[in-house]
Amino acid sequence: MGELSAGAAQTGASERGASRLAARGWRVDEARRRATIDSLHLASLRRSAALRQITDFAAQLCAAPVALITLIEEADQTFLASTGTDMEGTKRSESFCAHAMWEEDVTVFPDLTADERFLGNPLLRDPGVRFYAGMPLVADDGVPLGALCVLDMVPRPEGLTALQRDGLRVLAANVMARLRGSRDDAAWREAAGEARRAAAESETRFRTLADTMPQMVWSTLPDGYHDYYNARWYEFTGMPEGTTDGDEWNGMFHPDDQARAWAVWRHSLETGEAYQIEYRLRHADGTYRWVLGRALPIRDRHGAITRWFGTCTDIHEQKLALEEREVVSQELSHRIKNIFSVISGLIHFAARAHPELATVANDLRQRIIALGRAHDFVRPHSNESRPHLAQDSLRGLLTELFAPYQRAPGERITISGDDVAVDDRAATPLALLFHELATNASKYGALSAEHGHIDLAVARGNGTVRLDWRERDGPSLASPPPGGGFGSQLIELSAVRQLGGAVTRTWHPDGLELVVTVPLPAFSRAAAT
Repeated sequence: MGELSAGAAQTGASERGASRLAARGWRVDEARRRATIDSLHLASLRRSAALRQITDFAAQLCAAPVALITLIEEADQTFLASTGTDMEGTKRSESFCAHAMWEEDVTVFPDLTADERFLGNPLLRDPGVRFYAGMPLVADDGVPLGALCVLDMVPRPEGLTALQRDGLRVLAANVMARLRGSRDDAAWREAAGEARRAAAESETRFRTLADTMPQMVWSTLPDGYHDYYNARWYEFTGMPEGTTDGDEWNGMFHPDDQARAWAVWRHSLETGEAYQIEYRLRHADGTYRWVLGRALPIRDRHGAITRWFGTCTDIHEQKLALEEREVVSQELSHRIKNIFSVISGLIHFAARAHPELATVANDLRQRIIALGRAHDFVRPHSNESRPHLAQDSLRGLLTELFAPYQRAPGERITISGDDVAVDDRAATPLALLFHELATNASKYGALSAEHGHIDLAVARGNGTVRLDWRERDGPSLASPPPGGGFGSQLIELSAVRQLGGAVTRTWHPDGLELVVTVPLPAFSRAAAT
């Protein structure tokens, strides 16, 4: 069983009590009692109303003028609650409970003056105690703490009735329940205090970290209410602390950006998707600077959003540099396009001066025009000059290239299958390849016949793209035309050498079938990465 403290002589236990303890296997250990008492955190219960109700009821139950809940410590007896006395406690050597607490059940001293153990006890003189009955208060680990007792100033030879004894047992159990509750409450308060201290330390670390970041940091409640900004935000905007809480943040943006920023933010709140937008934020000097706003939701283990954390990064200089580079790029591209026009014009003038070269010059001029059309498709544009077709689309590029050969898309050349992203590095070889095929078809193949047609199927496979050019209803071919000419070499140059693909030709009676297989990364840098 449990352990108790010091010897029987030190505790004031009776020889009978000590022998009973020995019979139950106790080793008296006062240090153990001290530890148990400390673990119960009884300070908050001293003179508590709840314990006072118990002593009041015990006094009434036993018709006694005094009732006590006592705690026996090393040298003193403390009254946790009392009825009928103003005393706070006594010395342990004068305590009757110091004897009763070692017993297993209610202890009754009918006449204290008749018991030699209490001869000379000052409590027999003042206040003149004669009768004592007490029920031990024992902790869960078996350590005796004190007793719930009643006192009377006259002897009671009859002691207590059975009902009164049962009542003291029940009330003592109630006292112990409240002592345990005090321990649990104290543990909860201590844990809560630790949690508050940990939260405060975490908050301090977060604010220190956030305030030293170069970005503006902010956070919101799950519904989007802004309740925190770091020092950088207030430094950048020059606004007093707290004035941009709630929905007031949107007023800090350029009037032309406010509706857009609000719409993007509401979309993120409704869907839980990451927030990202560029807008102009008012600086403390009154100017507007471009910033990049980003935010991510923080979720609990059930997936519910508990907060949003975001940043605003000043990108004004980078934004201006990009705009300047875009303008320069557009201007340079425009001049390159003019070079195509100048070269085409020079070839035209040269052909007029040398009629014998007209056929060759016209072919060369048409190829230059096709290259210019391809360049115009993939070059940087302003909003006014941008083509209506997607500029990163293979289908868009082919539609642009085939436009001179048909009055409406699909009339003579049908494009089907997958679409593939393209950029400027693939545009030139693709333009040369398909311009050459379309030119040959218009001279000798399907496009030279009234009802001839071409089907171009695009199939995206595992890391490759297959381009299947099939002419039908063209002039009947008795035998395949000889290869090795300039056109064949140009197709080989474009498809094999520049795009890294492979070419196969099959001659059907009504036209050519040409299959080009090209690695997917050859079409664009994005595909390569």
